[in-house]
Amino acid sequence: MTNPITDIDTYMRDLGRQARAASRRLAAAPTRAKNAALEAIAEDLDGHREALMAENAKDLEAGAAKGLDAALLDRLELTPARIDAMIEGLRQIAALPDPIGELFDMNYRPSGIQVGRMRVPLGVVGIIYESRPNVTADAAALCLKSGNATLLRGGSEAFHSNQAIAACIRRGLRAADLPEKAVQVVATTERAAVGAMITMPEFVDVIIPRGGRGLIERISRDARVPVIKHLDGICHVYIDDQADPDKAFAVALNAKTQRYGTCNTMETLLVAEGIADTMLPRLAHAYIEKGVELRGCPRTLSMVAGAVPASDADWDTEYLAPILSIRVVPGLDEAIRHINRHSSGHTESIITENITRARRFLAEVDSSSVMVNASTRFADGFEYGLGAEIGISTDKFHARGPVGLEGLTSVKYIVLGDGHIRT
Repeated sequence: MTNPITDIDTYMRDLGRQARAASRRLAAAPTRAKNAALEAIAEDLDGHREALMAENAKDLEAGAAKGLDAALLDRLELTPARIDAMIEGLRQIAALPDPIGELFDMNYRPSGIQVGRMRVPLGVVGIIYESRPNVTADAAALCLKSGNATLLRGGSEAFHSNQAIAACIRRGLRAADLPEKAVQVVATTERAAVGAMITMPEFVDVIIPRGGRGLIERISRDARVPVIKHLDGICHVYIDDQADPDKAFAVALNAKTQRYGTCNTMETLLVAEGIADTMLPRLAHAYIEKGVELRGCPRTLSMVAGAVPASDADWDTEYLAPILSIRVVPGLDEAIRHINRHSSGHTESIITENITRARRFLAEVDSSSVMVNASTRFADGFEYGLGAEIGISTDKFHARGPVGLEGLTSVKYIVLGDGHIRT
């Protein structure tokens, strides 16, 4: 299945050295070259659809033999529509403004010098991810456009798919006269490769893990390289007693049922007691019709037939499934307290027509995305106008929220003078 790589540490350090060298060239590459590479990769993917699906079929067959469940196999599959989406994502990223070299905050100082900042690449980005092979193309494209070299380590279940996509990327880089080593997909499924990648600060500038809690906890614990991460997506919607009932119904239903297995899906619904008698039965009926299991506080149980008691653990659980926790709260103060105690810091939304309460919610809820009268399902890079995202960060440093091109950059101070000396 994999190349016979016996010395993982040497192999990974060689990848790191090659990535570091490529990052120097890529940082200086003009926008037109990076865009040409993205377009060439898109065309290569389009021209190798049959090969991509043939390699993907090997992964699907192996996954079924290993007993992967239907949800995992679905995430693993490369359908024609998903290949279309990869191609479209590459072209959308090519159309985005290039952040590298942007000058901002330029100001003259009393001494006469001009001081400002310039946006620059991070350098080498290591990305560790599971299941979805489309991440290979998305991550490579974002890193390429932002001037970063990247090391990609996909899950063993998508090995053949990822290597096939990597071949398209290499050919696209070559066609644009950019270094092929700017994007390298690790060609081994050995777990030791992950351990090596996250402990090479001389070659890797930041690690971005995408996957289950166990993977991300391990990376965060063991890495000697800075990590951009999120552990859970415990997202909340609060329906205020001054909400428009129809808006509240539409948003709360969409936030839970539009898709169950995503990190921006609502896991806890909070309802103000002043509107609960009318809102909860209506919403509960709709949820139950869609097969959602409802777990509620005592007030919820008194209003919703078929709901089961919520445990203390439910308020801290990311279900990624048709299960929803519901709590009736006195009002905004308790809703904010509940969210700031139990949220994972991902995304929260208030449904209200009261602008003062909306502004309080925006100011006091401590999450990476905070919304008013909108579904939590909007919390992703594409919907935010960032193009494809590298992930969603619930950290406060270096990036927070959906991480697009700007999140893959750093800044440096620049000073412009004309022979100025300090006296």
